[in-house]
Amino acid sequence: MPANPVPGDIVPFLRYADPRAAIAWLGEAFGFTPILVVDGENGGIAHAELRLGSSAIMLGGVKDDQLGMRSPREAGGVTQGIYVVVADADALWERAVKAGAEVVMKLYDTPYGSREFAVRDPEGHLWSIGTYRAGSYEGT
Repeated sequence: MPANPVPGDIVPFLRYADPRAAIAWLGEAFGFTPILVVDGENGGIAHAELRLGSSAIMLGGVKDDQLGMRSPREAGGVTQGIYVVVADADALWERAVKAGAEVVMKLYDTPYGSREFAVRDPEGHLWSIGTYRAGSYEGT
């Protein structure tokens, strides 16, 4: 049993055709650090966990199983995105563009006080990056 489960924590999990390349790219573009990598069959990755600040994501290789998950490029579209809260969106924007992220929305200021942008990783997963923390809005 994992140590210290926190009810209500939300941890995105993604599948990649090339999870090793994804781990390297996510580190380069956003600063994710691998904290667990479990090798799978044929040199693949069965399960990996990456940390950014106090949050984490999980990922693994695309496979035929009951979940039926595919990378967005393989599926032909995106059905969800991940929003990452950062202190300095401008710095991460530069880093992501330098790493070759596909720009979906350039860096901009929102009407609710966030500075953010959206990009796709090499396999098409949608990443929105911004300074707004969901649940913190105190407007009416």
